[in-house]
Amino acid sequence: MKNLRKLMALLLALAMCFALAACGGSSDDTGSTDSTDDTSTSDSDSSTDDTADADAETEETGDDSSSAEEVTITWALWDYESTAYWAALKEGYESTHEGVTIEVIDLGSTDYMTQLATQLAGGNSELDVVSIKDIPGYSNLINLGLLEPMNDNLTIDQADFNGVLEQLTADDGSVYAVPFRSDFWVLYYNKDLFDAAGVEYPSNDMTMEEYDALARQLTSGEGSDKVYGTHYHTWRSDVTLFGILDGENTIIDGTYDFLTEYYELVLAEQEDGICMDYGELKTSGLHYSAAFENGQAAMCPMGSWFIATLQTYNAEAEANGVDEVNFGIVKYPHPDGVEAGTTLGTVTSLGVNVNSEKKDAAIDFVNWCASAEGADIMASTGSFPAVSTDDTVSIISSTEGFPTDENSLEALNTVAVYLEMPLSSYASEIETVLNTEHDAIMTGSESIEEGIANMNEQVQAILAG
Repeated sequence: MKNLRKLMALLLALAMCFALAACGGSSDDTGSTDSTDDTSTSDSDSSTDDTADADAETEETGDDSSSAEEVTITWALWDYESTAYWAALKEGYESTHEGVTIEVIDLGSTDYMTQLATQLAGGNSELDVVSIKDIPGYSNLINLGLLEPMNDNLTIDQADFNGVLEQLTADDGSVYAVPFRSDFWVLYYNKDLFDAAGVEYPSNDMTMEEYDALARQLTSGEGSDKVYGTHYHTWRSDVTLFGILDGENTIIDGTYDFLTEYYELVLAEQEDGICMDYGELKTSGLHYSAAFENGQAAMCPMGSWFIATLQTYNAEAEANGVDEVNFGIVKYPHPDGVEAGTTLGTVTSLGVNVNSEKKDAAIDFVNWCASAEGADIMASTGSFPAVSTDDTVSIISSTEGFPTDENSLEALNTVAVYLEMPLSSYASEIETVLNTEHDAIMTGSESIEEGIANMNEQVQAILAG
């Protein structure tokens, strides 16, 4: 099993690693063919007189955009206004597919996957295309039978996904979602805070010990003037992801003793005031983006999706009366014995409602979003597509506001990318247990030993059926 997981992880890494930068696409992220996509340009020119030829062409390409019939596709997603690529994909598709309108249904990011499952329940056909945020939610939708199998509906060569589809394949052999974005974790740092402290910027090869020492060195001040050396969001993944970088363990194995040292490190930082208190963050609802943008944290481990967020923040800074964030990125910190450039990855996917009454149109849109044309549009917003061309990283690094120093460019090169949580029919149940125990450990209501013992016991019971 360990060798298989390593192989699958390395396959995913290939999706993010190309000539200039081995990035996963989702930031996180974020080669296929050239940018010409059969399913998007099509043969929808209304000036074509030969209807028979047009129909034949449509059948060959699988693109029904040449039809004069108008169609509206409903698309479920989250945070439309603050996420640049949603509108870019919508507008890009509509501009090349005459007669197609995409109606966005924004369910918000809070408990998005739970809300989505509720919306789809009971055979509801009102949603056509659904955005899938995480593996536990994806697993739940499969278990509920709410997604259309995509194996026979792909117009993109499955090899172009470089192993990602294999990691989204359910136990029945079907793929129910097509990744369009693939992200990986890096370390963000505030250059101005480092300069003010007279400390050298982080390197692209930092062990956990070196990272901890640097965070302690950058912590200064008191009260409202305090600068924390690093910042962890309240997601469980912010602490536990360090533990699976060796490729020997995953979050679904049922034994979690390997997480002990990482809980010890982060709780010690919390106790010493090197990072913000988890309980206070939960109460205040402070978002990691605000903590970093406001200069409260010198460093912040986070996914590659945060790059585009910071670019937008800086672009609007003057109008909003705030200072820009002079940021850089380096590779994710790693345990001893793990090669620099090893990191964690996430995929964001699109699926089709099994009860949709517009499946053909919905499937065409999903294929287009994952195509080379869709990938270029994703990259133009600073986000990492799942299917990349050789030019994708160049497009991303050329977007306005991307940090152009050598360290930041090198940070995009990865050597291995492991999924935060591999697909499992028990993923949702496992996630619930781990999140509950993580909360107990981080707030001090349980010791590390008690929390991990509970993880082991409860997840093993789940796996035993």
